[in-house]
Amino acid sequence: MTVEYAVISIGALSHNRLWGESAPSRTPHATTILVTDGDRRILVDPGLPGAALEARFNERTGLHLADVTDVFCTTLRPAHRRGALALPKARWWSSESEREWALGRLRELEGSADRLGAEELAAVREDLKVVERFRPAPERFGRQTELFLLAGPSPGCTGLLLTPQTQTVVVAGDAALTAEHVLRAQVWDGCQDAEAALESLRSILEIADAIIPGHDNVLFSAGHW
Repeated sequence: MTVEYAVISIGALSHNRLWGESAPSRTPHATTILVTDGDRRILVDPGLPGAALEARFNERTGLHLADVTDVFCTTLRPAHRRGALALPKARWWSSESEREWALGRLRELEGSADRLGAEELAAVREDLKVVERFRPAPERFGRQTELFLLAGPSPGCTGLLLTPQTQTVVVAGDAALTAEHVLRAQVWDGCQDAEAALESLRSILEIADAIIPGHDNVLFSAGHW
């Protein structure tokens, strides 16, 4: 059986500088997909709140979140993991370097508790509990699904490389932010390392027949820049 994917929800940015937006104007959430490889159902970047995610998931697959075996986050920013709590029985994964980076940031914030209000500190501690539940992902989830390092947007940003018989698909996360960013060869202005992110985008374009951006619908690559 070949690997398959289904788009569950198309993501959105809080603001898009390519549209002339300079301040947040909407709630950001990542594009969420379901990857099925053998007996594993992997929900990638569950960015919507739990109730909305369950509804979209059923609309797009006829299944329920309880049927998901694994959650994988390309990055551990909140917009990519918001709905993970709705999948308590699934195994939660991210790259090891992404997990360590996210934990480090949150622990640093917790350490500055004297500068945080009570609500802010409580939110940081809740985020820590969530991120601590993630485990370092295996190199492969199945015969046709493997990790694809895409550092730059965050130090451990990691996508998935899907290799069905007829095409190569890259689940890119924030390394390919939207279709417009890809077509303009531009990376996210919030990248930790813009130069590394540009290299990651080049790698995607060199290898991918189809690209699943972090905050947009699927697009097909011309195969060259």
